[in-house]
Amino acid sequence: MTIHTILKMGDPRLWRTAQPVTAFNTPVLHQLVTDLHDTMQAANGAGLAAPQIGVHLQVVVFGSHLPNPRYPDRPLVPPTVLINPVITPLDAAQAEDWEGCLSVPGLRGRVPRWSRIRYTGMDVLGQPIERIAEGFHARVVQHECDHLIGTLYPQRMSDLRQLGFTEVLFPELQADAND
Repeated sequence: MTIHTILKMGDPRLWRTAQPVTAFNTPVLHQLVTDLHDTMQAANGAGLAAPQIGVHLQVVVFGSHLPNPRYPDRPLVPPTVLINPVITPLDAAQAEDWEGCLSVPGLRGRVPRWSRIRYTGMDVLGQPIERIAEGFHARVVQHECDHLIGTLYPQRMSDLRQLGFTEVLFPELQADAND
């Protein structure tokens, strides 16, 4: 099990645009996906993007079969490896909701996101993935894919008064140094 250090806001590597994956089903790609999963699980993350561990490839992992302690009231998102993703909004409807980020520890902010999306990409074997997502699932996908274009959630916020410390905004959540 390899747990990587997660880069934090302010590290210039988080602002870079990730490169597309061109070789699938390789030992290097399988190891990256394993490392992303291990690191995400160790940090109780809802998802993790390769740039967050300093790898500038278009690879994200998200979801779990178990409830996430950082988002206990949210529905489960299917465990997914998504490579070279493309997100298409299905309509103009957006919703604001609270988000946290492993690269922005200790804070949460209300972020507008498309409510319903289609996302496409590839899995680790190079097989196509196409899904329609809404609600929390759509939010997680958009959040993780933002990391691939060098964007962190505070950059998407429309009102920075809606940014605050998790322990103040959500005292009922167990203190988590990773949020």
